[in-house]
Amino acid sequence: MSFSRRQLIRAGALGWGGLSLSSLLGAEEHGAVGSAKSVILLILNGGLGQHETFDPKPLAPREIRGQYAAIQTRTPGVLVSEMLPELAQRSDKFCLIRSMSHINPVHVAATHMMLSGQPNGTLADDSPYIGSLVARFKPTEVAMPSYVWLLNMRTGTNKEAKYGSGLRSIGQQYAPLRIGDELDNPSSPNFRVSHFDPPQGATPQQLQQRIELLKQLDVRPDVSLAQNQYDKYQQRAAEMVSRPEARRAFSLENEPPEVRDRYGRNPLGQNLLLSRRLVEAGVRLVTVTGWPGLAPGETEPQILQVWDMHDQHFFGHDNMYGNGPYGMRWSLPRLDQGVSALLDDLQDRGLLDETLVVAVSEFGRTPKFEGKGRGRGHWPHVYSTLLAGGGVKPGLVYGASDKVAGYVASGRPVSQTDFAATIFHALGIPRDAQYGAEGFSLRVNNGTPLADIFV
Repeated sequence: MSFSRRQLIRAGALGWGGLSLSSLLGAEEHGAVGSAKSVILLILNGGLGQHETFDPKPLAPREIRGQYAAIQTRTPGVLVSEMLPELAQRSDKFCLIRSMSHINPVHVAATHMMLSGQPNGTLADDSPYIGSLVARFKPTEVAMPSYVWLLNMRTGTNKEAKYGSGLRSIGQQYAPLRIGDELDNPSSPNFRVSHFDPPQGATPQQLQQRIELLKQLDVRPDVSLAQNQYDKYQQRAAEMVSRPEARRAFSLENEPPEVRDRYGRNPLGQNLLLSRRLVEAGVRLVTVTGWPGLAPGETEPQILQVWDMHDQHFFGHDNMYGNGPYGMRWSLPRLDQGVSALLDDLQDRGLLDETLVVAVSEFGRTPKFEGKGRGRGHWPHVYSTLLAGGGVKPGLVYGASDKVAGYVASGRPVSQTDFAATIFHALGIPRDAQYGAEGFSLRVNNGTPLADIFV
C-alpha cells in the first residue's frame, strides 16, 4: 500500500496528543429519530436480588422473602424493598419490568448477553455491545464521544474484565471511552480526566496552528469516503482537545457541593452525576458500573461484582444483609440515593424525557437461600429491571413473577435480546440496520421491543 505526500503529512499532523480520540468518534449518520436522545445504562454486575429490591414477596415464607420488609410506593399497589425508600417515593418517574428472563446462570456469558443484547453467551459470538451500536448508528452531533464507560468492570479480584465487545465486526472507532477505576474515580479527591489535555508543552497558539493546518489539507478526489469520514472525526477530536467543552463536561469541580452530596460522595453516586453531565453535553450512551465503593474496613476492592451475594462470599463479614463488601446494608442505600438523585436532576433540568435511564443486572438471585442461609445463588429465570425517562410510561409495572419470585407468572418473558431491542426502539435505531466487516452481514438486533411500556 502506498500513500501520497499529502496523506503522510496529514497522518503526521494528526498523530499528536488527544487526536487519538478520533478513533472513538467515527460513526455513520444512520437511523431514525426516536423519543430518547441518550441512554444512561447502570450495570449492577453480579446479579441484583429481586426479593430485596424491586420484587419483594411479603407473603412468602421467611426463607424465601428474606429479612427486608416491603413498603408501599407512590404508585398504588406497587411494593419495593424497605431499603429503597427514596425510589419508592419516585415510582411515578420509572417503570419496573418484573419478567426479565433467560436461562444462562454464568456471569461472563450472561453479562455478554446483557451488554450486547444477543442470545449467544459465548465470547466467540463477538457481538458488539449496545453502546458501540449506538455510536455506530446514532453518533453524537457535537464534539464529544458517542459512547463513554464510567469505571471499568472487573470479573474478580484485581482482574480486568475480559468481556468481548465485538469490535472486530464493527470497528475499533466504536469502542467506549473508558474513564476511571476503583481507586481513581470521581469520588476520589484528586480525580481528573486527562484524555482531553492538549499535547504537553503545546501553547494554545500552537494548538490552533495545527488545527488550521489540517483545514488547509483539502481532501483529494482519490481519497476514499472512509478516509473523508476519518478526517471529519479527526477534526472533531481536534475540537475536543482545543476547546473547553469536553474537559468541562468530564469535570465535577463546578458542581455545587450540595448537588454532589445529593448523589452521594461515593463512586456510584458521583459516576451517576458525571453521567448526567455527559448526556447533557451530548454523549449518546454512558455505561456506569454500579460499584458503591470500598465498604467499611476495605482498603482494596475485593471484586466489582458486589451484587453477587453468595453464601461463600461472607467470610469475615456479616451476610448479604450486612455492611461488608457484599452487604446490602452498604450497597442498597447508595443505589437508592444515587438513582433517585439522578431522576430528580434529569427532571429538574428538562432532560428526563429525552434520556433513557436503565438499571439492570445480568440475572437475579435464587428464591431459596444457599449454604448456611446467608446468601442467594444465580437465578436467570426471572428478575427485575428499572427504566425511566426516554418516553417510558412512568409508574408502570410490566410483567410479574410467581409467589416466590422464581419464574415468570404473567406478561411475556423479556429476554436480554428483547431488552436491547427496547433500548434501540427508544433511540429510534432500526433493528434491521446492517453492519459487519464488509458492511452488511450482521444486523443490529433480532429481538422484539416492549413497545407497550412507551407513552
